[in-house]
Formats: sequence, structure tokens, C-alpha cells
Amino acid sequence: MVVIDSQDLARAARVSAVRATHRGKSSHIGSCLSVIDILAVLYSGVARVRPEAPEDPARDIVILSKGHAAAGLYSVLAHSGFFPLEWLADFSLDGSRLGGHVTSTAVPGVELSTGSLGHGLPFGVGLALAAKRTGAPRKVFVVMSDGECDEGTTWESALLAAHHGLDNLVVAVDRNHLQSLADTEQTLRLEPFAEKWSAFGWEVLTVDGHDHDGLRSALDTPRESASGEQRPRVVICETVKGKGVSFMENQVLWHYRSPDDKALATALSELLPGAEDR
Repeated sequence: MVVIDSQDLARAARVSAVRATHRGKSSHIGSCLSVIDILAVLYSGVARVRPEAPEDPARDIVILSKGHAAAGLYSVLAHSGFFPLEWLADFSLDGSRLGGHVTSTAVPGVELSTGSLGHGLPFGVGLALAAKRTGAPRKVFVVMSDGECDEGTTWESALLAAHHGLDNLVVAVDRNHLQSLADTEQTLRLEPFAEKWSAFGWEVLTVDGHDHDGLRSALDTPRESASGEQRPRVVICETVKGKGVSFMENQVLWHYRSPDDKALATALSELLPGAEDR
């Protein structure tokens, strides 16, 4: 199991993700920055994963369903030791093994190619159900976007998970309140969001998605419902799109825009003073 400092991991991953999207002229840096803290907490000890044995049959499974935040996931994995940092230099370029959306082919630590939204949770439900039926001790973590909860497959999977009592399944929703071109509530209203999950039979927790201690507690601490039911858990992580870069924060523009040279330098100076010269 990897045990490293999650704050250090998140800081390093933010710098690498900004650089990668700049080099690859790729979109979705805002989405990467909002989800990196969640991923850093998972890969710094919450999920039982080992970079030296990424296909260990006993490992936990982490799925980033919001596959457009690929640069964020790749950066966390590289800084966790799953593959060389040098791979990030080719992110989203022609012929790169690191695609602009999450690609599992020949990328250690990536369990599923994602990006067609709404598919990560059904896949995770299947894995969690299989583990439950075979007695495997693994947990399955699925990290989703809030906009992805517009998808019908999300709610079909939520019903199925609760029906089968999948208490080995944990969903983290990156609730940054922005999707594609507008606020989530303008695009397709999600609120009351927590109540929806609860009505579908899930244990629901809401946390600050940038508070590592709160995330670790919500994602990792075993809990039992008052009735003793076995229930899947959803952690609604209240986040800021573009977190850590002042001119990107809460700006839907950075869903699609790639940092140019000036934006890169400014972002790096904010994320890690001196990083722009490294």
C-alpha cells in the first residue's frame, strides 16, 4: 500500500497537470484541479494499491469516471510511483500512451478507460458485486463529476448498488458546480443532491473536497447505518473548479481552455513559487 503525504502529492500533481495540459494543448485543467485533492487522498493510503504491483489481485480499485480530468489522474499516479514522471511530457500528444481522456492501455494504475460519462459507476458496481459474492476484501472507489450525474446510467447503478447492499463501494462526487458551458443547476438541476442519493438507499456524507483530513475520514472510515443495513456510500465533495490558480477558480472557461505560456507562468507562480523556473 502506498503511504505518502497527500498534501505534498496534491501540490506536485497540480504543477504537473498544469504543465501537461499546456504542453499537450489539452482541455480540462479546471476539472483536474478540482479533483486532485480527492485523488491524492485515495492514492496516499486510503486505497490499498501498490505501484510496484499495480495488478495485485488483492488490490482495491480506483476508477476516475470523469475521464476528461486525465491529466490530474496521470499526475497523481506518476508522483505516486506508478510510472515515470517523464511520461507526462507526452500527455495528449500524437502517439502518447497518456491520452487526453483516461486511457488504461499500458498505463499502470489505470483500471478503466473513461471519458464517456456515466460508465464508471456501472463498471464499479459490477466489480463491487463480484467482490461481495466471492468474499474478496477489496473496496471499489469511483470518482465522478457532478455533471455526470445527469446520466441515467448513474441512477440505474445507484439503485442496483443499494439493492445489493454494496458496502464495499464508495463514490466520491467532485461537486464543483460547473459543467461544460454553465453552472450545473442551469444545465440540469441536481439539487437537492444529497437527498437524491439518500432516497436511492445510499449512506451520504458531504465534505470539503479540498480538506484532506475530512476526505480521508469520509472515504476510509468504516460506518454502519443505524438499522445495521449494508449500504454503499457516496461522499459529496464540495470543490472549486480550478482550485489553486486564482484566475481559473470557479471559471467555466477553464473547462475547455488550455493554458498558454503566460497563463502557465502565472499558474505555476501561484501553485509553487519558483516552479515556473524548474
